[in-house]
Amino acid sequence: MQVLVTGVPDWIDPAQLLGPGRWSRTAEGLSTDCPPVEAAALQARLRGVVLAGSRLTVATRPALRRPEVREARLQEARARREVTPGFDRPGTRLDEEGRWSLTPAALALALASGTRGQVVFDACCGAGGNAIGFARAGARVVAVEPDEGRLETARHNAAIYGVSAQIRFVHGRAEDHALSSEADLWFVDPPWMTDGVVGATVAALDPLGALLALPHPALWAKVPPGFPPTELPGATPRAWFGAAAGDRHRVKFLTLALPPRAPARG
Repeated sequence: MQVLVTGVPDWIDPAQLLGPGRWSRTAEGLSTDCPPVEAAALQARLRGVVLAGSRLTVATRPALRRPEVREARLQEARARREVTPGFDRPGTRLDEEGRWSLTPAALALALASGTRGQVVFDACCGAGGNAIGFARAGARVVAVEPDEGRLETARHNAAIYGVSAQIRFVHGRAEDHALSSEADLWFVDPPWMTDGVVGATVAALDPLGALLALPHPALWAKVPPGFPPTELPGATPRAWFGAAAGDRHRVKFLTLALPPRAPARG
């Protein structure tokens, strides 16, 4: 069966997103030949997915039969039960926002790889997932959060992971503390909805816009899968996939890496 997938950015590895296969990139999209059961599974997994500003589509020739489509959607629903856990140690705490916005511990640690010895300014620490990841990777962290309750949750979770001494927790707005942080890296994970289509502009991802307007060191923004990287000219995008069987081919979020911005001359 011939399969054509459209909307996949050229900076994403097709095998990681679509699964193994001999994928060929053409002017139309990515194509391969595979059995109907694999084509149906791919179509079910990508149904409704918006990635980097484009809605993904899966077309097959010949068309899939209805029983194949129904079975694939059932299997996909079952697969989604086995996803990468948020925190992976007992005793951690999460509020409702944290249950859907937390960077999974395995991904937070992988994202932080290479920051040992640096000072990281975590602009929206929330329940502490990323701050803990950076600290576990050997960085020192300034973790800012405007909600006192969430900040206390982050303190508690950092203690569970044994990294409290490496994190300075600050109550307040990120834009009020960023310039005094003397950090090597600003990390911005602004609140965004679970639907990748929602919040697909800088203006909707407060306080990202305010921080971008300031002189800053290297800056990494964690954004929804549907966020168009063209919103941040000059940024280097990367897609982060789950680590469990149910989400290893699913983009959990994007990071956009921006170079330092020097102070305006005047």
